[in-house]
Amino acid sequence: MSPFDAMLRDAPFFFLVAVRVFAMILTTPLLSIQSVPRVAKVALAGYTAFLVYPAVNSAGWQVEAFSLHYALLVVGEGMLGVITGFFVSLVFSTFSSAGQFFSYQMGFGASEVYDALAQIENPLMGQYLNLIAMLVFVQIRGFQTLFIGGLFRSMQAINCLNLVSARGNFVEFFLTGLSTLFLNAMIIALPVIGTLFLIHVAMGLLSKAAPQMNLLSEGFPITIIVTFLLLVLSLPIMINLFMQIMERGFAALEALLVAAGGSL
Repeated sequence: MSPFDAMLRDAPFFFLVAVRVFAMILTTPLLSIQSVPRVAKVALAGYTAFLVYPAVNSAGWQVEAFSLHYALLVVGEGMLGVITGFFVSLVFSTFSSAGQFFSYQMGFGASEVYDALAQIENPLMGQYLNLIAMLVFVQIRGFQTLFIGGLFRSMQAINCLNLVSARGNFVEFFLTGLSTLFLNAMIIALPVIGTLFLIHVAMGLLSKAAPQMNLLSEGFPITIIVTFLLLVLSLPIMINLFMQIMERGFAALEALLVAAGGSL
């Protein structure tokens, strides 16, 4: 039997796999932006599901089509895809938040524009770090890890029925992820924030010693130049930190799926 004949025979099960993949694509950074055509998203979801579902089908899942149970399975698989994509967005929010922390300190707080990657109003420094993180994500083959590794293993480890029984694990995981988001963002932005704090203190002392100096017009160029200099010097270390954050994030997601659905 050819793969296409097998796909037609298992069409209800194939649709469940495709729904999870499509929901993940709609919530994953870079793939979810409006500049990516909807046809391309549907085609990518169908092709990925075609590659994944034969191995998952051998796990012995029973799917009863054209029933209320099947409709609930579709909704559950979509929720699992949204959870996976939302977690990846949570990881990238770390870098956007880090840029937001010192954008206001360096004088770029009023320069918020729409960020197509994050799909929010984001300061320029938040967009800059988010773009670097996206390049690092592509360079370390993050999409291959997400689709080939993460999706394939998640399909074998957990289904939507486990989502209800393991909801406590998911709630705890996302609460921990939010706290880790702000912690990592603060670690990334702390050197710049600390340096800018010292600069503002020094300018305050100068304003008291020489009130005739116009520090408002001179302070912004100083903070901007110092911030750019710090970013240039710390960029190699920052990229390594970005890699570590992404790798720990994927490891945490895999551990969650294993704990929720059992051993791989």
